[in-house]
Amino acid sequence: MHVYLWAGLKSHLAGQHDYPQFLADWSKILTDHGAIVDGAFHPPTPADLEHTDVVVIYKGDAAYLSDTEKSALDAYVKRGGGLVSLHDSLCGPDPADFASLVGGGKHHGEVNYTLDAPIHYDIADKSNPIMKDMSGITIWDEAFFKMTWAHDPGIHVLATVTIPKTHWTEGHTGEVVPQIWTYEHTLPGGQPARAFVWMQGHTYADFANYQIQRMLLRGIAWAAHKPVDELIDYVPPPRPVRPGVPPPAPR
Repeated sequence: MHVYLWAGLKSHLAGQHDYPQFLADWSKILTDHGAIVDGAFHPPTPADLEHTDVVVIYKGDAAYLSDTEKSALDAYVKRGGGLVSLHDSLCGPDPADFASLVGGGKHHGEVNYTLDAPIHYDIADKSNPIMKDMSGITIWDEAFFKMTWAHDPGIHVLATVTIPKTHWTEGHTGEVVPQIWTYEHTLPGGQPARAFVWMQGHTYADFANYQIQRMLLRGIAWAAHKPVDELIDYVPPPRPVRPGVPPPAPR
């Protein structure tokens, strides 16, 4: 599985939006689970995408794309390339446009977030293999509302959050909003493509949560059109024995 990690520069407070740390940590995590990993702090170029199965985006406002960058990403999705959008990567100036790639978009500049809050998941599709290890946990993070959704086809909701009351949620407290979903679609003239979205990750420590990490590994594999447990089940090959060096004793 070839994975491209598209990260951004650090923003927000300590422990929040740590995009560079994600690039470092998940390069190792995915490599340890058998993936071939590349990545950078810039959008993938056509050369980067040539052999890529899935692009994982963890970068603030990644939906701000130049015409050249948008053309490269559209061509990649048109040939069936997978996308994974984490937290505010789906935020930008034209949420409908980015929703056509990942199923949902958030308009930059609007108050459409809880900021720090207890985020409790209600699992909408417990039978979905991506959600195999996920339960209705509560994490301290951020949820989004006032989303622009793709239609015909729409998203497949995996988990929702009831928007908690915070200083920022007036008029939207109590709304039930999808926060984890899959999106299967085909751009005109293209091949079937997949996207997986997890809208949390404001608090970077949540990436280390056991349930969330396994969900992400499965979502990445699914978006890449690979068996959903390919990364989870990976077993590294045995290390070659050097001449004259006895193999390690069995445990």
